[in-house]
Amino acid sequence: MSKSKSQFFCQSCGYEASKWLGKCPSCGTWNSFVEEVVSKTPGKNDWRQESKSSRVNQPKTLDEIESSTENRIISHNQELDRVLGGGIVPGSLVLIGGEPGIGKSTLMLQIGLALKNLKVLYVSGEESEQQLKMRAQRLGIASGAKNFFTLTETNTKNIFFSIESLSPQLVIIDSIQTLFSPLLDSTPGSIGQVRQSAGELMKFAKETNTPVFLVGHITKDGALAGPKVLEHMVDTVLQFEGDQHLAYRILRTTKNRFGSTAEIGIYEMLSTGLREVSNPSEILISQKDGQHTGATIAATLEGNRPLLIEVQSLVSPASYGTPQRTPTGFDQKRLNMLLAVLEKRCGFRMGTQDVFLNMAGGIRVEDPAIDLAICISIISSMEEISISDKICFAAEIGLGGELRAVNRIEQRISEAEKLGFEEIYISKFNQKSSTRSKIKISSFGKLTEVFQDLFGK
Repeated sequence: MSKSKSQFFCQSCGYEASKWLGKCPSCGTWNSFVEEVVSKTPGKNDWRQESKSSRVNQPKTLDEIESSTENRIISHNQELDRVLGGGIVPGSLVLIGGEPGIGKSTLMLQIGLALKNLKVLYVSGEESEQQLKMRAQRLGIASGAKNFFTLTETNTKNIFFSIESLSPQLVIIDSIQTLFSPLLDSTPGSIGQVRQSAGELMKFAKETNTPVFLVGHITKDGALAGPKVLEHMVDTVLQFEGDQHLAYRILRTTKNRFGSTAEIGIYEMLSTGLREVSNPSEILISQKDGQHTGATIAATLEGNRPLLIEVQSLVSPASYGTPQRTPTGFDQKRLNMLLAVLEKRCGFRMGTQDVFLNMAGGIRVEDPAIDLAICISIISSMEEISISDKICFAAEIGLGGELRAVNRIEQRISEAEKLGFEEIYISKFNQKSSTRSKIKISSFGKLTEVFQDLFGK
């Protein structure tokens, strides 16, 4: 019989201690330690002793390692392939998290069913086989999936026995918080169980060169549930974002060992599942009748993808002593900085105005190239002067009121020209290497010069 020993784990960071502590010495959180019974001695039925894939690796020098080309698995989902850096890497461990009901399971089910040439095992700890069948029928892809296998199991020992008998080429776990390892006596979803289950899956992925997708829950603060070490263990961390009241979803990568962390994928949630949005600029520019004040178009970048989004502002006199600054999809501190520049460098009295700022489409933007569009939008609403919907902007605003250059300006100009814009305002410090663009390029050095050209002020 195996010996059991109690250990205390921090629920915030996973720090392990032999006794209860009031404050975690690792992350500084108070009252976060919980007691878990840990089985230190493996039993006779330990799957790791019976696994045929276990082997002893020998140390090698870099010269002894044979370099090979990176063969990625194309998932037939362009948005996911872009976010992962060009496809699924064999032997990688990918963690995808998001709000409940955002579409994580739907996305994983669509990807598994789309890989008809690969043997896929979908392990569900939350839904029954009948529920998975109903979801696949609703998506319209339930028939013809001869290489798609489902397993409703939460015990990692039974899961690995099924994996050894099936030998799948892709494994999807939904979700990691529902799994439990018989090596630990703690309950599923606890710090120790999440760490142990993820460790066993990571060992399996690296030894068999099989990619594994883990669906993860998030806390009320928006962070992935479980110990922070879970994010360090996996190769890629994907965040599925979006408002449940809106149709669009954003797949964003926060960690990627095989590609960039600046890429995003955009989906539209329909009754038949998630649809890839190949041209997001069209959905981020709202359709309206006639000209409206306070609306401008900004040429921004998300990773390698150029986007044109609509910036909406509403400026009204403050009814109370302290004016309101309410941005949606934009950093409030940077909005305060831009308002200070408008007042100090351009002479507009913003201290008596309420300012409401919104990024159309529910997207959040952190690109500083959107600064000029925000300033023009605010003054357009304040002075009740509309801006032509054939003009877009791409420049960063400095504290001195100067227009600063932004990176990859050619991609922004090309995207604006492709969508039918007639003029783009940029900084004169941007190097224009191409003169073949049909769109008119207006370059200025100061924000006041742009106001003089647009508003005559």
